[in-house]
Amino acid sequence: MNYLILVDVQNDFVDGALGTAEAQEMLPRLVEKVRQFEGTLLVTKDTHGADYMDTQEGRNLPVPHCIKGTEGWQLAPSLLALPAVRGAKVYEKPCFGSTALAADLAALNAKGGVDSVELVGLCTDICVVSNALLLKAAMPEVPVSVDATCCAGVTPEKHEAALNVMESCQVAVKR
Repeated sequence: MNYLILVDVQNDFVDGALGTAEAQEMLPRLVEKVRQFEGTLLVTKDTHGADYMDTQEGRNLPVPHCIKGTEGWQLAPSLLALPAVRGAKVYEKPCFGSTALAADLAALNAKGGVDSVELVGLCTDICVVSNALLLKAAMPEVPVSVDATCCAGVTPEKHEAALNVMESCQVAVKR
């Protein structure tokens, strides 16, 4: 089975508190890719509570975002219905990478159920790279890839840097 991981394409990362022009620009390509993908879709959502500013992440990135239940926490409007339509499992994660996602896919892989994993989403240099490296570590023989045209970073420079790191760790980067 082939898996597509939709990483954190939430309002706060598209056009909200931490949104970027690059995220807004790549969104139509990402939506089309998700719609056309013929394997299993899995979704992650950055999920914080009202205590965000008291967490280590909040102290290091003092911009409240993706607070559960808020508009910024929701998937971008063009993707909002897709998890339900596609029967996608949604992983709410309190930090950059989802250990639950990696564990679930590793368990499926142990039964021979994972042929490939591709990641798309936001932000390339934080959550996409974190999840890609977790998945590669959990399943070193499974092809893991990232579609760079369906990702955006905090800045274009950090996006490129993250792509280079992933390539160094044998994550295939589709440019």
